[in-house]
Amino acid sequence: MTTEVGRVRKMFGSIAARYDIANHLLSCGIDFSWRERAAKIVTDWHPHSVADLATGTGDLALALQKKLPDAEIAGVDFLPEMLELAKQKGLRQPVLADAMNLPFGDSSFDCITIAFGLRNLENCAAALGEMSRVIKSNGHLLVLEFSLPTTPILRALYRFYLHRCLPLLGSSLTGEKNAYDYLGDSIEEFPSGDAMCQMMVENSFTSPTFEPLTGGIVTIYTATKQ
Repeated sequence: MTTEVGRVRKMFGSIAARYDIANHLLSCGIDFSWRERAAKIVTDWHPHSVADLATGTGDLALALQKKLPDAEIAGVDFLPEMLELAKQKGLRQPVLADAMNLPFGDSSFDCITIAFGLRNLENCAAALGEMSRVIKSNGHLLVLEFSLPTTPILRALYRFYLHRCLPLLGSSLTGEKNAYDYLGDSIEEFPSGDAMCQMMVENSFTSPTFEPLTGGIVTIYTATKQ
């Protein structure tokens, strides 16, 4: 395990107990609508099996369970602290595993989802390749991730919030300022828009799309496995 991966695990493990309330408060509750939109897209694909990677406390996996009651929904995370909370909230199939090295055979799932987790992985391109491996041919990928608004004024305001306000607010809620310093930096560095779509194509996906939400604060990416 690299130093960076260990640092990410330690940070998220330390805030697990306050993770949900911090997310909802810091997003002013808009995160519910982001996951609802993602779940609606997946529901329209009618998958029989879905793996939600970096599931955390299971919010997206649980939304999918509700909309797809007959489907197999696996919530995958490498933090037992997060998975325990997800189980307490009703996640039926928690899987303790690293998204970079999934314990599933080739072509195991109709769909893979990952919400606010791809930028935390050690290597985004390699992670997409591993997702491609476990998705069935003509199956689907959905990535919900933070991004930067394209409108200059909104972009400047959002950056101020990310780097000046969010670390202080996050620290007051969780006691872990470093996690929220990291959040802003990781959003700045993450490839978005066309760059993310190109990375998907380079890892055996076709027809990539991206849909900015809330002025581009987050983006939903979708693609089909070749």
